[in-house]
Amino acid sequence: MLHQPLPVTFYQQPTQDLAKALLGCLLVKESPEGAASGYIVETEAYMGAGDRAAHSFGNRRTKRTEIMFASAGHVYTFMMHTHTLVNVVSGPLNIPEAILIRAIEPCDGLQLIASRRHRVKQAVNRTNGPGKLTEALNITGDDYGRLLTEAPIYISAGFVPDKIESGPRVGIDNTGDARFYPLRYWISGNPYVSKTRKMKNVR
Repeated sequence: MLHQPLPVTFYQQPTQDLAKALLGCLLVKESPEGAASGYIVETEAYMGAGDRAAHSFGNRRTKRTEIMFASAGHVYTFMMHTHTLVNVVSGPLNIPEAILIRAIEPCDGLQLIASRRHRVKQAVNRTNGPGKLTEALNITGDDYGRLLTEAPIYISAGFVPDKIESGPRVGIDNTGDARFYPLRYWISGNPYVSKTRKMKNVR
């Protein structure tokens, strides 16, 4: 493996704490073409049964959401329009919480990322969104249910951000009060963050 994966114990912390702890970590995807990775710079926490914005709201258990009920550290992928989005399953077993990875700053495999996102001329726009980063790293529905502690998809240690900010999640307008929850976290000032809304310094 290109990097050393974080142990499963890393994921066994409260979801909101994990959403912040993931910032600065390295998301890695290995494939026959080579390895590509990026530092996680933006996340969103989804708090399970009581969160109207979560796919598992009301403990909704379907073929798609089943992995959300698994132990922390699994991969939850789903399709949004034509894009794959990638989440880290969090929370204790049978507590269906997850963290969406919204943006990364490329690290390894820059040429590979550029070739996969060849339609995008500006490098900063290749991974500054949840559907963009999965295309750049070749994260697909085949990664659903994998453990993030082993290849081909895993997370390793990176750096500790100087400043983290929080604000409302993005693109969940039809979810009542849940759309106002300040459960989106990002590295302050990082150019790869997807959007900026109602910032609040949390560290």
